Amino acid sequence: MTDPVTRPLGAQISHMLKARGVEVIFGIPGVHNQEMYRGIEEAGITHVLARHEQGAGFMADGYARATGQPGVAYVITGPGVCNIMTPMGQAYSDSVPMLVLSSCLDETAARRGQLHQMKDQRAAAETVCDWSEVAVTADAAYALVDRALTEFTAARPRPKHIQIPIAQLEARAAGAPAPMAPVYPTTFSVSDVALVLELLEGAKWPLFIFGGGAAHASKAARAVVKATGAASMTSYAGRGIIADNPLHYGSCLTRPDSAEVIGRADLVVAVGTELAEVDLWRAQLGHGEKLVRVDLDPGVLADPQRASHPIQAEAGAFLIALLEELEGFETRKGWTPADVKGTRSRWRAEVDATYPGVLRVADSLRACLPEETMIYSDMTQFAYAAKEVWEMNSPGHWHHPFGFGTLGYALPAAIGGAVGRKGKPTMAIMGDYGFHYTMAELGVAVELGLPIPIFLWDNGKLGAIEASMIGAQIAPNAVIARNPDFVKLAEAFGAAAEAPKTLSEMQDAVKTAFDAEGPTLICVTPDIAG
Repeated sequence: MTDPVTRPLGAQISHMLKARGVEVIFGIPGVHNQEMYRGIEEAGITHVLARHEQGAGFMADGYARATGQPGVAYVITGPGVCNIMTPMGQAYSDSVPMLVLSSCLDETAARRGQLHQMKDQRAAAETVCDWSEVAVTADAAYALVDRALTEFTAARPRPKHIQIPIAQLEARAAGAPAPMAPVYPTTFSVSDVALVLELLEGAKWPLFIFGGGAAHASKAARAVVKATGAASMTSYAGRGIIADNPLHYGSCLTRPDSAEVIGRADLVVAVGTELAEVDLWRAQLGHGEKLVRVDLDPGVLADPQRASHPIQAEAGAFLIALLEELEGFETRKGWTPADVKGTRSRWRAEVDATYPGVLRVADSLRACLPEETMIYSDMTQFAYAAKEVWEMNSPGHWHHPFGFGTLGYALPAAIGGAVGRKGKPTMAIMGDYGFHYTMAELGVAVELGLPIPIFLWDNGKLGAIEASMIGAQIAPNAVIARNPDFVKLAEAFGAAAEAPKTLSEMQDAVKTAFDAEGPTLICVTPDIAG
């Protein structure tokens, strides 16, 4: 039944979101969307004031990844929407449930020169999200919010944008209908499970590849590979799904000769992964035999990898159903722990040669982190190296801007994650150049008193771009920017700051940062590796 209490629509939307479980909204108020702020406190929702709409979007992204709940952001017409489009694009690439609500002008066809006016704001936003719609009535606004929240659970979660004309936000409206029951993906058939079981029984070299879509199903995934004696690999987003298994190759898909290892498999089962360019950095996976694809997104099942056996299913439900059929399964497998260990050691040496010194620092950093630390990293050489070899015991605890590949992600996303994981350790890993993009959000972390260690890898340049230019025989150009004194900058914001000179000092600084009353910027240069 609809709530009979009338309020301005902007206020009603906050009450609606609260009734549907939303606890936090990230955003920036302005004269065009101020009506959306009328009901936030009254509804009992916490609002986090970002310093830039890009920061608000990344915070919503980080919150969603940490909690599994939709990240919600409020922004203004025009520049506010444009500024949050980068986070929406990132969330689209990484299947993050983000709901962006904005104001829009009441009429744009016959009027020109209005504040924040765009030619087509809705269409612009739609280029980087699942859909973008205009709610011209209160009922339409309520229906679109429920549509977004339903699709987050029933289909592949991707960002949605709803814009509401200013006059509608100001107009009084009855409350939203009662919340809907959750809607979940349609199930797969029993024959799908039987098919995979039959294929496994006939395979000597089975290989499972897990992606981020299976991150919530690690318990079942681990049991399946153990029961079948299969080897396994993960995408970067799937790290931590498999742990402590001697037949696990790690997050190795981008290693050039991983294609040769995959080619040895007589059955590949890829679960919850796009096997996209950013997963492989090559056109083809490398398999020459049967390929089973289990994915919620039918578009993935029809991609150029050409699965011989496509199965549309939610990863966790499918793995649990498969596991139930594996009782008494007899393994006849060809993979050996010694071969896997040797291959992994060789791949680690390759990464170490590509990024000299980084792995020594990464190993020291990993050793000093509390259990269950959630990491948000940026586009930086330190992260590129670490995510290939850094062992994760739990899935969904290292978040990176895959796909869209934006700079400036880590700090605001870590803020969102820390807000969602109160009392649990959260960390950001950034490069010096990426920090320039969103360093203003350091003020938010200070304001909220979030004990986030911000590990800043300061090599004084765009190191990965420089290396790429040299590899392409281009004289490195525009890869060095003058950096500020990062320690003084952090202190000016009211944050703590350290510039350790040894690995031991770095570990002490990180440990202290987790117990601080606010964020700590830890500036590390490559010289620390010795």
